Amino acid sequence: MIGNAPDPAEYCREIENYLCRKNEGHLIRIVGPAFEQVCGWAQLGVPLKITFRGIDQYCERYYAKGPRRRPVRIEFCEADILDLFDAWRRAVGVAVTGGESEPLPRKPSLAGHVERACARLTASRGGGRSAPFGARLDTIVRELDGLLADAKQARGEARQRIIDRLAALDADLLAAAVAEVDPERAQALKQEAEVELAPFGSRMAPEVRDRAVVAAHHRLVREALGVPVLRYE
Repeated sequence: MIGNAPDPAEYCREIENYLCRKNEGHLIRIVGPAFEQVCGWAQLGVPLKITFRGIDQYCERYYAKGPRRRPVRIEFCEADILDLFDAWRRAVGVAVTGGESEPLPRKPSLAGHVERACARLTASRGGGRSAPFGARLDTIVRELDGLLADAKQARGEARQRIIDRLAALDADLLAAAVAEVDPERAQALKQEAEVELAPFGSRMAPEVRDRAVVAAHHRLVREALGVPVLRYE
């Protein structure tokens, strides 16, 4: 568990309220198995902010498919939430300690990863971006489209070449994203990274904490601009 787990009942109420807003006022009660599921997230120490992002991420894909046919239930969002939580833990360098370790989300196939990354990157190309940044996103999306067909069948060295290329594209995308953020917002994101890591600072060696702050800042930049992680780990 990371730090002190939040109160499960309050944690569920916060998620209910957030999910209600995402469902345009349609309230879906978190009861029964869903309540136990959400309490498990609370016990793991999944921050509410990460849970909200997971809900947003699921809804983004759901809405992209066309008109909604049913309200989003919290159970549908679990894979996204746990995936984001795992990325957050790795970013801040905090491991789960004590008791039973939680099951990590199943790693998607290479093709599935490329497809999801391409879809998220396409969705992030909206307004408010500079022309150079938008052009860079377009170039990366085109290359991801080209990699997708090969990723479905690639094995051995061919598969590793795709993974290596994704890592290179991710570094390029991150550099472009960091440059895209204006100085005032960049400073605010750095401060947010510091605050996010504050509860865990005493557990980290100074050099480890410094790396974690940079990684947390980069994660917040990605979130601010809506750009995904392209590397496949």
